[in-house]
Amino acid sequence: MFHVVNQWRVRKGTMATGDEAGNNGAFLMPGAGMGLLNILASDGEGWEHVSVSVPGVHTCPSWEEMDFVKRRFWDDTDCVAQLHVPRQDWVNCHPYTLHLWRQIGHEWAQPDSLMVGPRTQTHDER
Repeated sequence: MFHVVNQWRVRKGTMATGDEAGNNGAFLMPGAGMGLLNILASDGEGWEHVSVSVPGVHTCPSWEEMDFVKRRFWDDTDCVAQLHVPRQDWVNCHPYTLHLWRQIGHEWAQPDSLMVGPRTQTHDER
């Protein structure tokens, strides 16, 4: 289930929204020792979406930062994806922003975990 972290909602300035905006708005969230993360969230047109960037840094967010955001905005049981759309459909409003997507009411098909390798331990057991 998609849910926003209202305590980190931007409430002043040009990106400000209030709780009445629901799952839509801008968020400035501490990233568990990784610095701040800029996040835009929305749930329109049949999709749940967040975009993530790191203020003042000229690199894309790391895998750890994207996983941190995924776990804050979606449940652990939700499958969320970064999409690589056909090149003719590219839109790049900010060169160091990555996006997470989940289609509302639709579960992603997932390959068997053996396609990556044998599962000997769960993530939590490591």
